[in-house]
Amino acid sequence: MLRRQRMAHQSGPGARDPASPAGKVGAAAPPAPDLRLEIRDPEAVRPDLLETFPYEYSGSPATVEISTDEFTTVCPWSGLPDFGTVAIRYLPRERVLELRSFKYYLLSYRSVGIYQEHAANRILQDLVRACAPEWMELDLDYRVRGGIRTIVRVRWPAPGA
Repeated sequence: MLRRQRMAHQSGPGARDPASPAGKVGAAAPPAPDLRLEIRDPEAVRPDLLETFPYEYSGSPATVEISTDEFTTVCPWSGLPDFGTVAIRYLPRERVLELRSFKYYLLSYRSVGIYQEHAANRILQDLVRACAPEWMELDLDYRVRGGIRTIVRVRWPAPGA
C-alpha cells in the first residue's frame, strides 16, 4: 500500500519521493535558484576618486605603509566575491595619498570582475599616477578559495628598471 502511495505521489520523471532520504536514487535535486550576479567591467573602477595632499617633508626618507583587509572584487567567471588584504608601501616624493579617497577608490572594485593579478597591477598603476612616489610596492593577499591562496606582489618602478 505504501509503495503504491509513493508511486501515485510522483508526478513524472525525476520527481522527488518525499519519503526517500536525500541522495537516494530517484530523488531529484531541488531546482537551482536563478541568480544573476552583477559583474561590472574594470572600466567601472574610479581612479578619479584618488586624492593627494602635499608632502611637507620632501626629501625625508619616510616610508608610508597602508593596509586594509576589506578589499572585495568578484570573480569574472562566476560573479562570486573575492576578498583580500591590500598592503601598500611607498616613499613619497611631493604628494601623499589621502586615505578616505583611497577607501572610496577601493570600494569602486566591489562588483568588478577582475583577475587577481590584474587587480594588483591596476591598483598600483592608479596609485603611482595619483601620487608619483619615489617607489611603491603593493601586496594583494586573497583569502583561500577552493583550497588555493593567492598573493600578488607588484612594485614600481619594476626591479631592474
